[in-house]
Amino acid sequence: MFLLQIEWDPTKFIDLGFFKLHFYSMMWIVAFVLGFYITKRIYKNENQSDEALDSLFIYSVLGIMLGARLGHVIFYQRGLITEDFFSIFLPFKFQGGFEFTGFQGLASHGAAIAMIISMYIYNKKVLHKTVLWILDRVVIPVALGAVFVRIGNFINSEIIGKETDSAFGVVFKQLGETQARHPAQLYEAFSYIFVFLILFYFYWKTKKSEQQGFLFGLFLVLLWTVRFFVEFVKVAQVDGRDDYVWFMNTGQVLSVPFILIGLYFMFFYKPKTELKK
Repeated sequence: MFLLQIEWDPTKFIDLGFFKLHFYSMMWIVAFVLGFYITKRIYKNENQSDEALDSLFIYSVLGIMLGARLGHVIFYQRGLITEDFFSIFLPFKFQGGFEFTGFQGLASHGAAIAMIISMYIYNKKVLHKTVLWILDRVVIPVALGAVFVRIGNFINSEIIGKETDSAFGVVFKQLGETQARHPAQLYEAFSYIFVFLILFYFYWKTKKSEQQGFLFGLFLVLLWTVRFFVEFVKVAQVDGRDDYVWFMNTGQVLSVPFILIGLYFMFFYKPKTELKK
């Protein structure tokens, strides 16, 4: 069983002398670029303008990045608010010496909440349809983007799994370890590929995009169910939160509301207004 285990000790960045280009940051860039082209295809199918697409990209990047960062701080690292406040919003560390760190510490739960808020603002100021119309469509590229974010986490040896003797185990040498652990980041990345493919199929091959809220709800159910179960093999991101509520850690507790909301939009939600053509 141990023969298939690998030792993971990659370079995290490319040193350009005056700047360190982190692979984690590159994964976020890949996620946004691919998301842009997928959304462009969807917008073309929906007869939406390029101007509306450009605005969507700006709202998405700002909303998701800000929400992911604030979510991490609020849910997992509140000490930064008083210890190193400006590092919350800037890619630098100020406490204990100035250092460029890139945007580290990003929580998917915060990103999801911020995405909904930013899409509400975008729809109100630019699109003028319904919030669910845009959410039903942006969740498709978001699901694909999640794949690359988790690959970035794996490169950084962060959000690691619990120790295991499984053949799938990975020894994270960057952390100074010798015991193999579950590559929880890769479990999620692999699962999110199927979340993306399922959403892609339902949008292009069925009429479910005409049922307001269905694709958004399906996204919530699939993605956060994956997150819920992968959490069983993850190390808690905050010490002492393995049993935050009952048997669930913080990530699982935060996932449950998203799953329930998703089920509501899939099976119970009835739109109150007509969709604008």
